[in-house]
Amino acid sequence: MGIGPEVFYDPSRVAIVPMGFCFPGYDAKGGDLPPRRECRATWHARVMASMPQVELVLAVGLYAQRFHVEGGGGRSLTETVSAWRSVLAGGGRFAPVLPLPHPSWRNNAWLKRNPFFERELLPELRRLVAALIGDVPREEPTSGGDGEP
Repeated sequence: MGIGPEVFYDPSRVAIVPMGFCFPGYDAKGGDLPPRRECRATWHARVMASMPQVELVLAVGLYAQRFHVEGGGGRSLTETVSAWRSVLAGGGRFAPVLPLPHPSWRNNAWLKRNPFFERELLPELRRLVAALIGDVPREEPTSGGDGEP
């Protein structure tokens, strides 16, 4: 994201909101099980709705993407992250969404197969975050002449 710990751990600037609010346990390979439906259903939308000031959601992982990305229910993680420009432009359930893979060593192979992530998406993530935290001026939407931004 291009921010230091002083920004990352400042609750007035960054919120880390889990999908489930309860640990789901591990699968046979040692990975986390999916978020428990009852935990997500009970808490996630309530917490997000209580933060109307949120201007960008980083949907980390498939479960977050399926919840936050409008119409993102049937896509794979790769399809959703590959379509990050249209996902970002399309808004989201609570704020614009930037889909990301989970930042885990287990995803190193995914990162090698998808070089666009480091080449294109990460620089845009850093630019958006810098604009939101006030490190660079935000770009104002411009009209394309037809009244649309």
